[in-house]
Amino acid sequence: MLRCLFALRLIDRRVRSAGSLRVQAATVYVRSVSLMAGEPPAKKPAAMGKTIGTHNGTFHCDEALACFLLKQLAEYKDATVVRSRDPAVLDTCDVVVDVGGVFDPAKKRYDHHQRGFAETMHTLDSSKKWTTKLSSAGLVYAHHGREVIAETLGWKVTDPNLEKIYDKVYENFMEEIDAIDNGVSAYDGEPRYRINTNLSSRVAHLNPPWNEPNPKPDELFQKAMKLTGEEFLDRVRYYATSWIPARELVLSALQQRQKVGEVGSVVTLERGGCPWKDHLLALEEELAIPGEVKFVLYQDQNGSWRVQGVPVTLGSFECRIHLPEKWRGLRDEELSKATGIDDCIFIHSSGFIGGHKTKEGVVEIAMRTLKGTT
Repeated sequence: MLRCLFALRLIDRRVRSAGSLRVQAATVYVRSVSLMAGEPPAKKPAAMGKTIGTHNGTFHCDEALACFLLKQLAEYKDATVVRSRDPAVLDTCDVVVDVGGVFDPAKKRYDHHQRGFAETMHTLDSSKKWTTKLSSAGLVYAHHGREVIAETLGWKVTDPNLEKIYDKVYENFMEEIDAIDNGVSAYDGEPRYRINTNLSSRVAHLNPPWNEPNPKPDELFQKAMKLTGEEFLDRVRYYATSWIPARELVLSALQQRQKVGEVGSVVTLERGGCPWKDHLLALEEELAIPGEVKFVLYQDQNGSWRVQGVPVTLGSFECRIHLPEKWRGLRDEELSKATGIDDCIFIHSSGFIGGHKTKEGVVEIAMRTLKGTT
């Protein structure tokens, strides 16, 4: 006799349509299945519809997200998630993730634990640069991520900006999940501190405690699917509604950059607050001017202006050029006196950023720094 645990939960499925976001309710059934010794293999009831198979027991971020991603597709939106390690049970499933020892997209099998598995985004698509070993989430994303993003945003898969979002979501969201699940560290040597609040850690903490007298792992797995799914959708929406428009703003500013001899260029963003750093570095490469821009000027939320050094690499605090050492750490009148520029606000102690009350002021700070006339 089959022993089954049934659970029911509603998960919000956010879809962007006709320029706005709407919320759709998607019913998610999760059940754990195990066979008693000597029982015949299970047959999927015809009325059950599509099923997504994954392992039971302790769950992880990758299979929770893999199941969520599959359920964003029209083919699996009403699918039941079956949690089992029994091959006879898994053989009845329409798609299987993170269990079974097989990676074969033609057969809809997406496991990464088998000996010899070494697939990465680069091995599956040589145009992609990422070489981190894929987890079940990464495998599903590699094969269905574009469809999921298109469905979420109400875009066509052929939209030229969709591929940019697909890449960015992998780089800044999916790759971390792949790496953590496969035990790939982000650094060499001993860390100075541990991070226990990343998405993978938060999913791990959802597992029932070892001494819980009445554990409900299937309900908690649904909670993990909801958690990972909401964060995935939030990231997709951010890139579509904020990051992509920022790229156009940065491109326009680059095309109007101010050159300062052979030293470099200054870029002025007419609207502050936009995410410019990764766009700037990428667009420099596209325009064949790598490393040219040294400072970016923009208005802050208070109406004042900032001059900020361009980082050497994305995420680095080291800039291509820092503001002069003798100005660093000074503020207001003391800074204005040292620079000879009225209405200065501050220069950070590390020299990566400074502030002035006017646009003309930050232009002067940047130009004098580049020309070395400080």
